[in-house]
Amino acid sequence: MNIKFLSLAAPEVDAKKFQKIVIRDLQVPSGVTLDLTNLKEGTTVEFVGKVTFGYHEWRGPLVKISGKKLNIYGYDYARFDGEGHRYWKGGRDTKLVKPRFLEAIVDDSTISNLYFKNSPAMAFLCNWCHNVAISKITVDNKDAGDGRAGRAFNTDGISLGYATNITVRDSYVFNQDDCFVTGGGSDMTIDNLICEGGNGISVGSLGKGADVVRLTIKNSKVINSLTGLNIKTETNAVGLHRDVTFENIELRDIHQYGISIHGNEGPTFPNGDPTYFLIDRLTMKNIRGTMKGPGAANVWIWLHPNSATNWKWENVHVTGGKSGMFRPPLTCKGIPANLKIPCAEK
Repeated sequence: MNIKFLSLAAPEVDAKKFQKIVIRDLQVPSGVTLDLTNLKEGTTVEFVGKVTFGYHEWRGPLVKISGKKLNIYGYDYARFDGEGHRYWKGGRDTKLVKPRFLEAIVDDSTISNLYFKNSPAMAFLCNWCHNVAISKITVDNKDAGDGRAGRAFNTDGISLGYATNITVRDSYVFNQDDCFVTGGGSDMTIDNLICEGGNGISVGSLGKGADVVRLTIKNSKVINSLTGLNIKTETNAVGLHRDVTFENIELRDIHQYGISIHGNEGPTFPNGDPTYFLIDRLTMKNIRGTMKGPGAANVWIWLHPNSATNWKWENVHVTGGKSGMFRPPLTCKGIPANLKIPCAEK
């Protein structure tokens, strides 16, 4: 059944019993999740027009979707508007509790053409998802400026957690934190992702027992961001990082680290010695990029001597960094002995 308008003020309309749900021009009350959980198997959900949310300091999510064999789709002019400017006051130092935007827990499903405007915090999360094709996700936080402007904070774009057999294609993120991030999962492919303004593409922080296995990130760009590609593991971490590939990536105007692989993530970062965490069969191939700013490192590797095994490092050219500007001076450790990786070039 095609529901022309879903009103949270009309609970007698039980949308979840229908096979097709159309949501248009909806104002969700403050402190309430747009609850699309436990949908009937095979349901199609279409978003038409603009969905907005009343202001409330809470952790959200503003929208939650769960079910199997779902088709989640947004029309080209549809928008989720989080009106994030209401929460961005104070940037990193704010004490406001900010809601996550959309959280999906779905299996055997497709999610496409969703547009998130001004997310208060993390924008799109697919946690505990299995066999999901995600495409044409847009996160547009341009109104907050880039991450260095200090207005918005913790506005991660696309996040995958404990996910299996996931593809993310043809997506764009302008934000102030990680553009894409995963802290656990397997058989994930990210293809044709464009990132601007934030902290680049991240694997981690790893260390709470989760593994990242068989992740490929390819044909993507990171532009005007603090970091380009980032692999980070926490001190005294538990877990595994294996068969992760970055291929055909362009980095442009990166301000601090072009490629950062470090094992000392935590409250004292970037200080502190790295601790052991296995990073096995990492491939960096056809990575090209330029750095911008007075203090930048093309490549920084800071790992326990036994962490890195069976790496491939092919046709990686990141230039323009002057890591001698770091205080204290930046050094590297833990690079596999068989690889000649220029690191922390002065």
